[in-house]
Amino acid sequence: MQAAQYIGNKQFNIVPSQPITPNSDEVRLDVGYVGICGTDMHIYHGVMDQRVAPPQIIGHEMSGTIVEMGTDVKGFKLGEEVVVRPLDFCGTCPACMAGHSHICHNLKFMGIDSPGAFQSSWTVKARTLHRLPAAVSLKQAALIEPLAVACHDVARARVAKGEKVVVIGGGPIGQLVAQVAKAAGAEVLISEVNESRIAFARNNEISTINPLNEDLTKVVKEWTSGRGADVVFEVSGVKQAIEAMTEITAVRARICMVAIHSEKPTIDLFQLFWKELELLGARVYEAEDFDNAIKLIATKAINIDPYISSVSTLTNINNAFSSMDGNPQGMKALVSCQAEV
Repeated sequence: MQAAQYIGNKQFNIVPSQPITPNSDEVRLDVGYVGICGTDMHIYHGVMDQRVAPPQIIGHEMSGTIVEMGTDVKGFKLGEEVVVRPLDFCGTCPACMAGHSHICHNLKFMGIDSPGAFQSSWTVKARTLHRLPAAVSLKQAALIEPLAVACHDVARARVAKGEKVVVIGGGPIGQLVAQVAKAAGAEVLISEVNESRIAFARNNEISTINPLNEDLTKVVKEWTSGRGADVVFEVSGVKQAIEAMTEITAVRARICMVAIHSEKPTIDLFQLFWKELELLGARVYEAEDFDNAIKLIATKAINIDPYISSVSTLTNINNAFSSMDGNPQGMKALVSCQAEV
């Protein structure tokens, strides 16, 4: 068995690893595939070294198979294929006690604050598992975690059938938010400046606009017969999006903040007052978001296969990361943690 340790300076070392026998409430998984996400790329660039404390095994968008179970684990069996909801919550803080363990005051994110999935064998708490149906392959399942992010965002914004939804930012999460909103029955428009991402959206039947070439406010006004968008998702993390998001909304619209901004943004609070807007935060996901993501893939309500840009072996993880670095054409690179891809 082997593991990929992030050691800093955009480098991973492949090291031998030993399986960790699960405690009574844990399971051990043979890791199938792990996706490289935006957070992993931030780690790769060294901006999270203080939190990650290299050398560390990172990675959290994964699929795998149960190969060993603790004595108290119920409801699962050996050989079942699963995904992990990588949130380690305390269960006793005010947020947990209120039923919001995904935003636990003491939340630890697996694969960042503790060892993650870029390894052959991963031992985790059984409470983090979600069972996969036969209709979902291990490759597809490695995208359930980012799809669950999108499911949570759409649920927070209460997107309803027939509503007009604008997604500002057409990266992987923005594209998935658009797909989930569309599956909910909304009409969706992505605002994105990168032509390859615009092409990706259009190839997957999502309308787009490039705000560098067209006036977003004017286009949305025409698209909505002067009303404005019912829901806006800010997924880009850029200043211009903050300026646009309140301007393009309808009266009593909802704005969902998905992106993390590197600087505190200035928001037009007058527009919130004048239009009676709702500004909603959305962070990670809840258990039902994973269940919904699995269902969307299993029922083919969303075709997840086009989002898989490449598949590499664990021993080739350095190349997998470098190929995604500054590559807007890539959506999701997968790493196979077993012998074959």
